[in-house]
Amino acid sequence: MSEEIKWYEKSGAEGDVVISSRIRLARNLRSLPFPEHLNDAGKQRVLELVQKEAMGANSLFANRFTWIPMTSLSKTAAVSMVERHLVSPEFISRPQGRALLLSKEEEIAVMVNGQDHLRLQVMKKGLSLKEAWKEANHLDDVFNERLSFAFDDRLGYLTQSPADLGTGLRASLVLHLPALEEGGIINRTIENLSKLGLSLRGVSFGEREEAVGSLYRLSNQVTLGLSEEEAITNLSGIAMQLIRQERGAREKLIARIEVQDMVARSLGILRTARILSAGECMKLLSNVRLGVYTGMISGIPLEQLNRLSVLAQPATLRLPSLHEESSGEEPDIMRARIFREALED
Repeated sequence: MSEEIKWYEKSGAEGDVVISSRIRLARNLRSLPFPEHLNDAGKQRVLELVQKEAMGANSLFANRFTWIPMTSLSKTAAVSMVERHLVSPEFISRPQGRALLLSKEEEIAVMVNGQDHLRLQVMKKGLSLKEAWKEANHLDDVFNERLSFAFDDRLGYLTQSPADLGTGLRASLVLHLPALEEGGIINRTIENLSKLGLSLRGVSFGEREEAVGSLYRLSNQVTLGLSEEEAITNLSGIAMQLIRQERGAREKLIARIEVQDMVARSLGILRTARILSAGECMKLLSNVRLGVYTGMISGIPLEQLNRLSVLAQPATLRLPSLHEESSGEEPDIMRARIFREALED
């Protein structure tokens, strides 16, 4: 990771609830079978075609992107990419014949030869689905012009999974919902949203399956029969309802003395602890976020909390390019030190 400011080090619209927006498009080349049916030579052909169009002398993207063969990455670097939600756990499980096209600010990541030939992903801070879609659509058009994607007039874009047929679009938001979670409303909300063709599920990091920190991903599940604009508008509308519900529930939650105590203790632990596990750290960060949002805690910008939530992850913590690792500290000790230094009173 370079010194370029990453998208997750910022805070955007409705940033007290919405951490990030993501648009992902599944695309396949018209001239070749799906990746699951490609031999090594076929996968290499896909890599050569995409790399040529993305990084060649006449490319519009060469100065903005880095081409990363997945076989060139250490296990730590690959898992860190999962923690930063740049790639899926499945994508790093079989690195041979796969590559990642990554923008310097990490807003755009294109997985090559995963479940589909291309998975184009655009990430933005806060509630920015329309902005993310505009950029993803432009990227899609440029690649389609040069590579020619598989498309059927009746079925739409052809994909390995039937669930992605049609637009091939998955739009999602990461939401911080501690008050709805604490109030026991979240399970009923998940059930109601599923009836509307939407999914709300806890966010996990890296190879861990458990969700922590009251973070949830809201996403569309229907890609056939709706236009991209309709899917994004629907998702944004539901998100605004959840935002209003969460804010209302926070006012009641933070009025309770035991919750105020929990928030204050959480900040105290992060400022003084000598050992911090990733799971504990995310729970404490969630409590501090609640304190910042409700005005109980001042002087800590949301951008700092966003950055620290990424630094807290086990593999990302061990990336030597992020910070000096010369002290030889154990990860939980290093994590505690980083948080003490970042949150000094």
